Amino acid sequence: MSEDYGLFGPGSVTWRVMAEPVQMIGGFRALILQALHPPSMWGTAQNSELMDPHAAWARLGRTIEFVRVRTYGTHAEVERVGRRVRNLHSRLSGLNMDTGEVFPVDAPENLLWVHMGEVDSYLDVALRAGVPLSRADADMFVDEQRRSGAVVGLDPADIPASVAEMRDYYAEMRPKIYACREAKEGLRRLFNPTVPRQWLPLKLAAPGIATLVVATLPRWARRMYGLPATPLEDLWATTWLKALYRGTQVVPEAWRYSPDARRARELTRESGADLAAAS
Repeated sequence: MSEDYGLFGPGSVTWRVMAEPVQMIGGFRALILQALHPPSMWGTAQNSELMDPHAAWARLGRTIEFVRVRTYGTHAEVERVGRRVRNLHSRLSGLNMDTGEVFPVDAPENLLWVHMGEVDSYLDVALRAGVPLSRADADMFVDEQRRSGAVVGLDPADIPASVAEMRDYYAEMRPKIYACREAKEGLRRLFNPTVPRQWLPLKLAAPGIATLVVATLPRWARRMYGLPATPLEDLWATTWLKALYRGTQVVPEAWRYSPDARRARELTRESGADLAAAS
């Protein structure tokens, strides 16, 4: 009986991209980018503990766990967490603060925006950090991630399947988005988060990490937040991403990667898939 690798598996670009520690920046970038779609931000803020600084850390932990299971879990594990998320979202609604209309949180436009924020962020950080990826690899990552979109209830046929399609999607969405009050508040908290006592050192590092996260955003996104948006910030962010990625490469794999990422790399080696490109 063949092993259940879940949505991806040995040789997948997703396992290569998501394994790298530098994706901590990609995860935070996704959150700040996702916040620029007001209905998505309102739906989250009105139905969760996101705006409670004392509870937001636990919510972030649940999000990280969801991404972990979706990336490395078996089909049964992925279906279990996906069903829980879909059931939760199906019961929630949000209030459009511009029009006063009530909308379902799981409206396809909202789900797709959140999904694409992740895909664009993880891929952008990987490419700029220097993770070895060809153009074909980049397209394959976007295509593979349509499986992730299906987990939250999207039809894969409606999800961009290449970098070019993703670029067209953002061009279409830009007139519809802006930084609402809740998005700006979330950005401020990124620089000064409330963290559990055992993680207080992270609070000291937060301003530096947040500065890098923000600098990795597209220029149009930074402008929406009222932040500097010149090629200088792009160059600075890319330089730091490369430094972080190269710095992690000297750390032994046993310490560099999470248990799931180590297992994924071992399975890739055993399968004979090309791991050299990911090293």
